[in-house]
Amino acid sequence: MALRPTLDFLRTEAGGGAALGLGALTALIWANSPYADVYFGLIDTRFSIQIGAFAETLALGDWVRDGLMAVFFFVVGLEIKQEVLKGELSSLRKLALPAGAALGGLIAPAVIYLAFNAGPFNARTGGAPHGWPVGAASDIAFALAVLTLVGRRLPDALRLFFLTVAIAGDIGAVALIAVLFTGHIHPWPLVGAALTLAALIGLSEWKDAPFLFRAIGFLVLGGFALKSGVSTSLAGVAAALTVPIGPRRPDQEGVLKHFMQSVHPYVAFVVLPLFAFTAAGIPLAGHAWADLVSPITLGVAAGLVLGKQAGVLGATWLMVRAGLARRPTGASWFELWGIALLCGIGFSMSLYIGALAFPDQASLARAEVCLGVMIGSLVSGIAGVTVLGLAAGRRDAVRAARA
Repeated sequence: MALRPTLDFLRTEAGGGAALGLGALTALIWANSPYADVYFGLIDTRFSIQIGAFAETLALGDWVRDGLMAVFFFVVGLEIKQEVLKGELSSLRKLALPAGAALGGLIAPAVIYLAFNAGPFNARTGGAPHGWPVGAASDIAFALAVLTLVGRRLPDALRLFFLTVAIAGDIGAVALIAVLFTGHIHPWPLVGAALTLAALIGLSEWKDAPFLFRAIGFLVLGGFALKSGVSTSLAGVAAALTVPIGPRRPDQEGVLKHFMQSVHPYVAFVVLPLFAFTAAGIPLAGHAWADLVSPITLGVAAGLVLGKQAGVLGATWLMVRAGLARRPTGASWFELWGIALLCGIGFSMSLYIGALAFPDQASLARAEVCLGVMIGSLVSGIAGVTVLGLAAGRRDAVRAARA
């Protein structure tokens, strides 16, 4: 199957989903315990990194978001390049259905969020319309961890469909980050980033280039991006796109595949859990329930639960009905509904975009976004497992009747 190597690779994400959930749960419990001051003191601890002429001082939470998460987006960029060149996004025919479903899954949550937070309603309630991109992408790690509970009894085409929709959604999320969350630009670091990127592109033509050279180039590019005001997530994706897909030597695996296999476990079991730990600590005790159940919380949660399933399933139905694409092989509409529900598990990507939209860690709006992401992702996960579990039960019953 076209995506088999990618599926084998992404199995790490299923295990990483448990680590991600543990990091978030630890943060939530600690932030609402008698030792909450220790937690917030830890993530607000400022420290400096200086390498030669580069020097930067940030809080721990900011280092994780702007530094380590660039490694996550590097892996996202590798996945995108793999799929565009050799996978399910490598032709217009293959691209049509997942791209359409991902677009529907971006638009519908945004519309629902804005319904709660824009216009006259916003003026009365204090909603924040600029948070609409929070529901743009799905969390592959969490959703795959949930899908493994019932996915073995369902067609492989469903898993492939989810992965391609999620990766297409990641492309949309990266584009939104580039357009909406690029801050004040500092020209000289940006020039340095451009020159470093050009050097990495040139390095891709050197098949025997040592991996250390690329690693140094990635670090330099990230440092320039951090200083330039451009999101480091874009630097991670850009760096990934310079990695050649072919092998260094005829008897070796491809360079891109090597980087995916080497870096991905660190992302799944270190970077994303650490980000969840620094981003998901919501102090609930200091706020009234009415403050937390706000237009922002409701808009994010409803966007993930209702918007994702409506957008993904609706776009899929329209494209199949119009003859623009074919339904995944062997998959029923009921099963596709379950997959659309799982697309509502936003978590790490939603928390990341929420941190960009509401950068003040201590703000009420940031807490409301986190709560909305957690509620929406939890409900979507439970609903998705329920629907797919029922679908798997139907398949088991049919097999038993035929036996």
